[in-house]
Amino acid sequence: MAFASNAQATNTLNPLALIAGFFRAIGNGLVTMAESNQRLKRARNLMDLSDAELAARGIKREDIVKHAFGDIMYI
Repeated sequence: MAFASNAQATNTLNPLALIAGFFRAIGNGLVTMAESNQRLKRARNLMDLSDAELAARGIKREDIVKHAFGDIMYI
């Protein structure tokens, strides 16, 4: 048995969607690169520690960023 349909395929490309997709892909790539940074992981691990654990390491909570990124940033 054969079926007939009068539905039309939408093969038109939306240029704005293409441009948005391009920039979305770039943004996702930049986020992935930033999140894979070892210094960022170190800072997050230090932020997860309690104040007592930080004090045992000789670090104040407000100095975590300076401690994690100090070798590449002039903070």
